Amino acid sequence: MRTRLSRALPAAVAVLAAFSALPASAATAAVREPVPYAAPADHPTYIVTVSRELDPADVARRVGVTPVHVYDHTLHGFAAPLSPAQLAALHALPGVETVERDGTASAG
Repeated sequence: MRTRLSRALPAAVAVLAAFSALPASAATAAVREPVPYAAPADHPTYIVTVSRELDPADVARRVGVTPVHVYDHTLHGFAAPLSPAQLAALHALPGVETVERDGTASAG
């Protein structure tokens, strides 16, 4: 069954109007400010995942790390070069789920 343009167009306009009526603060509330990039130190980069209740950038600050990237979608954590002391501190923090050395991945 084909939908006539004269029927589909008003529905499309109504949907677009509903989205454009949203306040700008609602659209930007979920967007987080990027964490400034820190030039990698002499230490290897690690990917750290934390529980959903924690703010990854706050966890990084607790151990004196400036993340290269903060993840908040598929992963919940951050990437940063870590010294051995920072690694130990992260392993001791409650809510830190994994600390894995960053590397290259390839499929099969």
